[in-house]
Amino acid sequence: MTSELMTAHKRLLDPWWRLNNLYMIQDKCGRRIRFELNWAQIELYDNLWYCNVILKARQLGISTFICILFLDRCLFNGDLAAGIIAHTASDAEQLFRKIKFAYDNLPNELRRLITANTDTTQMLQFSNSSSIRVGTSLRSSTLQYLHISEFGKICSKYPDKAQEIVTGSLNTVAPGQYIFIESTAEGRDGYFYDICKQAQETKDDQRSNIEFKFHFFPWYKEPGYRTGSSPSIPDKLTEYFDHLYRIGITLDDDQKAWYTINAARQGEDIRREYPSTPAESWEVSNEGFYYAEKMTLARAQGRVGFVPYDDSLLVHTAWDLGYNDSTAIWFFQVYNKEIRIIEYIEGSGSLAKYLGEVKSRKYIYDKHLAPHDVGVTEYNTGTNRQKFAADMGIIFIKVPRTKDKINDINLTRNLLDRCWIDEKKCANGIKCLDNYKKEWDDRHGCWRATPLHNWASHGADAFRTLSTGLHYITGQPTNYDMQKQAQNQAVWSQGKDRHFITTRFG
Repeated sequence: MTSELMTAHKRLLDPWWRLNNLYMIQDKCGRRIRFELNWAQIELYDNLWYCNVILKARQLGISTFICILFLDRCLFNGDLAAGIIAHTASDAEQLFRKIKFAYDNLPNELRRLITANTDTTQMLQFSNSSSIRVGTSLRSSTLQYLHISEFGKICSKYPDKAQEIVTGSLNTVAPGQYIFIESTAEGRDGYFYDICKQAQETKDDQRSNIEFKFHFFPWYKEPGYRTGSSPSIPDKLTEYFDHLYRIGITLDDDQKAWYTINAARQGEDIRREYPSTPAESWEVSNEGFYYAEKMTLARAQGRVGFVPYDDSLLVHTAWDLGYNDSTAIWFFQVYNKEIRIIEYIEGSGSLAKYLGEVKSRKYIYDKHLAPHDVGVTEYNTGTNRQKFAADMGIIFIKVPRTKDKINDINLTRNLLDRCWIDEKKCANGIKCLDNYKKEWDDRHGCWRATPLHNWASHGADAFRTLSTGLHYITGQPTNYDMQKQAQNQAVWSQGKDRHFITTRFG
């Protein structure tokens, strides 16, 4: 073997050399260029674990790197199966095109040595019995490498699909094999958020090969995210940059300029798409979430934290009653215009169980707000729930539900500006408020006007009982009451005018 062949053979045995020299990709302008690992890809490569969850800023090339990595592993290892899941069919096709482009542009000698026997729009199967599949679900496959792209979006818009991926696709990868889950943040909802938080809490020296390692790639480490222009920086962003400096993140003027320009285009979504810290990724108003913006503001103003019980104030409750479903209860106190939320409980069980839960607490109660269906009689027991509660010493005030649910939701949004919420005792309720969202219309690719009924609905509906029934406690009309009063007055005035015209000139 000549020295040149020996050198070539040695290089092909080196995965690092192959990744930085062997593969071609298309850049953002569609030009054919050689793939070389950037700073984020190098950092991920150097810190790989068996199970990897990746929270990232946009356009850092993480998906491209994983596609190339999987192709490399399949070409140079026999009998290996790799799979990639995307959140839509079009995204799956785009990821597959990256793999196909890299394979088609390999040196001819290598493609003759390792041929692609099966070549479809979703799969490449090579002559060494390795293969790569791409799709929106890979439940039936047995895989050694799995990549789930934009899992946060899947969890947000397609929760059923997310559950299928977790229960099906993740289980196709045996312990000791490799999983990559990557996404930008999409609110505090679903498996991606839960996996990230759990991975952050797991110490490196205690992590097993089936537990996830957390990777975070912020925007400010990307050299391309800077500009030489000098836009005027709003006071709000100046405060934000000062906050980053205080926690050890120093930005130069070009980075601040780039961020300022992009923040003007994207609004609060900039923190989701281009986060500086993992925490702020989740602290944003996401499209489709009803209360996320208000909850973000409450946190920023310090109104989510320790809210003690004040024994000089009466305690009220607001309920969402479950029948073959969860019951949710908020405990709160009113001080002037402040609504102090001191506790939240939720779970399944009988009405008697939760009446007992309320009575077991050492609070001095005043009013108990329940939704409109509290007066119904349960078919299986023949018991009227409102009367049953009264017999147990809890007098429910039935809060009528209007036909305009969106108006009620807007009323709740306004009320959240007056709320102080205990972070620990209301943790599960806070999660409901964070994640109460609209339904996703997959056919039209947009959010519907109607709320999605899921696990977050119970806490959100109980809070809506609070907001629409608060006037029973304060004696002050709600914005909705005043709006309806104005509408009725206008209708009455129009009717009076018509009557006057008819009798005077008829």
